[in-house]
Amino acid sequence: MAAGWNRPLFRDREEAGKRLSAELQRRFPRLTARNALLLAIPRGGVEVAAAIAAVLGIPLDVLVVRKIGAPFHPELAVGAVGPDGRRVLNRDVIRQLGLREEDFAEQEKRARAELAARLRLYGFRGLPSPHPTYCIVVDDGIATGATAKSALLWLRQAAPASRSILAAPVAPPDTVEELRPYADDILVLATPSPFGAVGAYYERFPQVSDERVLDLLLRYRNGTEPRPTP
Repeated sequence: MAAGWNRPLFRDREEAGKRLSAELQRRFPRLTARNALLLAIPRGGVEVAAAIAAVLGIPLDVLVVRKIGAPFHPELAVGAVGPDGRRVLNRDVIRQLGLREEDFAEQEKRARAELAARLRLYGFRGLPSPHPTYCIVVDDGIATGATAKSALLWLRQAAPASRSILAAPVAPPDTVEELRPYADDILVLATPSPFGAVGAYYERFPQVSDERVLDLLLRYRNGTEPRPTP
């Protein structure tokens, strides 16, 4: 779905998650709490995934990935680091900014330290055994795609037989196309072009605290009873 870049499309992350849950049900009718797992990219992705978990009853866990921000522009990702320490670089952004790897070495060092801290804090457990039939990677939006790519590469290595689904409320169309080789399926509700900041597509887009993430994990890590569809 295309949309204008300058207006909100979602009230908040919870509404975005509910809309994703409806689309997941429509496109993947065989999804159940027994054969699927939601892997949310913290922190904002956890609120979106929790709304999906509340509707579909699918267990929720985190997939901790840390963005490597550009110097002087930390919200712009030049790359990302996955839970196994693998680095994915966004070569297009690096080239456009005229950067060398040493230019963002400090940002990468910081990202790795934050990754280790969050893995400890959230108690990242890896995937259950046997692996789920469906693994759904969820974020609250995708911009450059570096974080999503890092998450999907980890998932492909960790569970090659699982069907990987990337789900996000909003992303630029060119990034969606770039990510297609890394996921079996991609579900994005809106693909505005030109693309603004992810937060521009939400009426409310507050920072999500670690306490909020831990609360949602406590509530949904083991799944819930699916809510009846209205």
